[in-house]
Amino acid sequence: MTSKKPASKNEVTQRVQVLRDELELHNHFYYVLDDPRIPDADYDRLFRELQELEAANPELITPESPTQRVGGAPLPQFTSVRHATPMLSLNNCFSEQELEDFHRRIRDALGIDAIEYVAEPKLDGLAVSLVYESGKLVRAATRGDGSEGEDITANIRTLRSIPLKLRGMDWPHSLDVRGEVYMPKAGFARMNEEAAEKGEKVFVNPRNAAAGSLRQLDPRITANRPLQFYAYATGLLDAKSRPDTHWELLSKLREWGFPVCDLDERVEGLQGCLSYYAKLEKMRAKLPFEIDGVVYKLDRLAWRDEVGFVARAPRWAIAHKYPAEEVSTRLLDVEFQVGRTGTLTPVARLQPVFVGGVTVSNATLHNMDEINRLGVRIGDTVVVRRAGDVIPEVLKVVAEQRPKDARTIHLPETCPVCASPVVQAENEVAARCSAGLTCRAQLHGALMHFVSRRAMDIEGLGDKLLAQLIDQGLVRSPADIYQLTAEQLAQLERMAEKSADNVIAAIEHSKQTSLERFLYALGIRDVGETTARDLARHFRQLDAIVDAAQADLHSVHAEKDKDRCPTLREVPDVGPIVAAHIAQFFTEPQNLAVIAELRQAGVHWPEVAMVKSDGPLAGKTLVLTGSLSGMSRDQAQARIEAAGGKVTSSVSKKTDYVVAGESPGSKLAKAEKLGVTVLDEAGLMELLEHS
Repeated sequence: MTSKKPASKNEVTQRVQVLRDELELHNHFYYVLDDPRIPDADYDRLFRELQELEAANPELITPESPTQRVGGAPLPQFTSVRHATPMLSLNNCFSEQELEDFHRRIRDALGIDAIEYVAEPKLDGLAVSLVYESGKLVRAATRGDGSEGEDITANIRTLRSIPLKLRGMDWPHSLDVRGEVYMPKAGFARMNEEAAEKGEKVFVNPRNAAAGSLRQLDPRITANRPLQFYAYATGLLDAKSRPDTHWELLSKLREWGFPVCDLDERVEGLQGCLSYYAKLEKMRAKLPFEIDGVVYKLDRLAWRDEVGFVARAPRWAIAHKYPAEEVSTRLLDVEFQVGRTGTLTPVARLQPVFVGGVTVSNATLHNMDEINRLGVRIGDTVVVRRAGDVIPEVLKVVAEQRPKDARTIHLPETCPVCASPVVQAENEVAARCSAGLTCRAQLHGALMHFVSRRAMDIEGLGDKLLAQLIDQGLVRSPADIYQLTAEQLAQLERMAEKSADNVIAAIEHSKQTSLERFLYALGIRDVGETTARDLARHFRQLDAIVDAAQADLHSVHAEKDKDRCPTLREVPDVGPIVAAHIAQFFTEPQNLAVIAELRQAGVHWPEVAMVKSDGPLAGKTLVLTGSLSGMSRDQAQARIEAAGGKVTSSVSKKTDYVVAGESPGSKLAKAEKLGVTVLDEAGLMELLEHS
C-alpha cells in the first residue's frame, strides 16, 4: 500500500483505479468473507486518499467507485420497475406431513426416488433483485407484487456487501441476482439504542427495520443503517452460464463476489430436509439474524423445468415454517371495520402483547360465525397466533379464566361508520352495510381500489390524501376525482403546488386506459383482474356488458328462460353468483350515473380487438412457455386471441401448439411427451402474420 502522490493526469487515473481495486478487495474480505486483512485505520487512509483525488478530478468519478456508497442526494420518489422474470413467492408448509406431501409430489412428477435438495435458512428480511450489465450494477428493485417492484438502486449501492462490479471473468453479459437484504440482530439492537437515546422512533423488529431502511428517499440514511445481503438465486441465465445444479450456481455467485449463506446445505430426500430443519431450529436463537423457517429447493435445475410452477409459486421449492408463536392476552373490546364492499369485519382489540417479533394490539376475528365457533366474549383471556407477516388471529379462548363480567359480542344492527342498516343475505357469512358509496368507509375503500396501480393507476392519490378529499366533500364518487383542480389540492395538508400539479397530471394520464382495467377499477363484487379481462374480451364494449347484465337480471326476476344459460354466464369462469353480482351492479342507476360521468370526463379506452372466428388460429388452443424476445407474454396472448386462438396455462392432449421461448419450463417436455406441435417465436410470428 503505497501513497506516493501522483503527478501527471495519467498517473492520477492509474492511482484512482489502484485505490478502487484495493478498497473493493478489502470490502469483499470484510463484508462478504468476514475476514478483514488490514486495520480500519489503513482502510480509512486509502479511502480518504481516493476521496481527495476524486474531489480534485470529478470527471474520474464513476458509479462503481467505493466513495459512492455513502449515498447521494435524496430521491423525489421511487419509480416502478418491471422484473425481466417474475420474483416468485414460495408456498409454505407447517408440518412434517405437508413436507412429506411436497416430496411425494416431486417424486411422482419426476419418477425418481433419489432426490437432492438445497436447504437454506429463510431469512426474515426483504427480497431484492440486482441487475448487472457487462459486470456492473445498473438497477436494484424490491419484489413488489412479483411482476413490478420499486427502484431502490441508489439505496442498494450503499450496501458494502453488494458488489458494484462483479469479480471473476465468466459472468454473463446480463445477470439478475436475487437475494435478501436483512438487518443482523446486533446491528438492530445498536441502532434502536441510539435512536432511543436521541428520542427518535425505534423499530419493532429487524425485518421492519430492513424494509424501512431500504425505502428511504434519502440514500444517506440507508448508508448509515447496518444492512447486510445474502444472494440465493438468479433470474434467467443463458444456457452457457447456467450450471447443472443450484449448488453450483451458489458457488458461481460466491466467485462473482456475492455473499452466500454458510448455513446452506445440500441434503438428500425427505429425511435430509427434516434433519436440516431440526438442526437449524436448535441453532435459531443463537443465529446472528432472524429466520422464520427453512427453504428447500430442488437442486438439479433441469428437474425444476420438468416440475414447473403453480400460480405465482414454483412447485420445486417450499418454505418449511417454524411453529407460529402463540401467546395469551386479554380481549379488551371488539370493533367492526367496514371494507370497500361494505363487509363488516370484527377486529379484536387486545391488551398489547409481544408475539412473533412485534407488539400486537389488534387481531382478526374474521366474522360472526368464527366468533360463535370460538365462543369468545369481551373480557376473555385469548390465545393469539402470529406467523410471519400473516395478520394476527385469535386462536382460542382460555375458558377457565373467563371473568364474571365477560360480555357477549353482537353483530351491529347499523353500520358503525354511517349508521345505515346492516344486512346479511341468505346463505352468506358476511354482513354488510347497506349504504353503498354514501358510507364513508365504503367510499374510501372504493376510491383506494379505483386509483390503485392495477386499476386506474393514479399515482400520488394515496390513503391520507383521499381521506382529506372525502372529509372536505371534494370527492363523493370516483367520477369526482376527474373534476379536481390543482388549486383545490394545493390547499390540503402537506400538499405543495408542485405535488398538486403532479397529482393532476397523473389523473389526466389515467383517462386513457383499457376496458378491462376500467371494469376492474369499478370494484364489482367478485370481479378481479382475470374476470374483468374475460368480460372485456368477450363483449368488447362496455355498453354490451351493461345490456347483457340488464337482460340477465330481468330474466332472473321474471323467472323466465330458466334452462337458458344467461348471457353473462357465457363468459369463461363466470358462474351464477358472479353473474348476479355483475348484473346487480350494472342495473343500479347510481352506478350507471357514475360511469356516465367518468366517460364524460374523458375516461376512454381503445376498442377491444375482435376475435376472428375465421382466423388461422380459430378454434386453436395454445400454451406459452419461456420468455419471448419480440413481445411480452401478455402481448403474445392478445395477438393470439385476436387471431381467433385461445391461450391456456397447462398442456394437454387438446393443446394444438406450445410456443417455446427462451428457457422454457416443464410445459415443453410435456408437449414433446404428448406429441403436441412445438413452435419457436418465429413460428408463432409466422402464424400471426398470416392473420
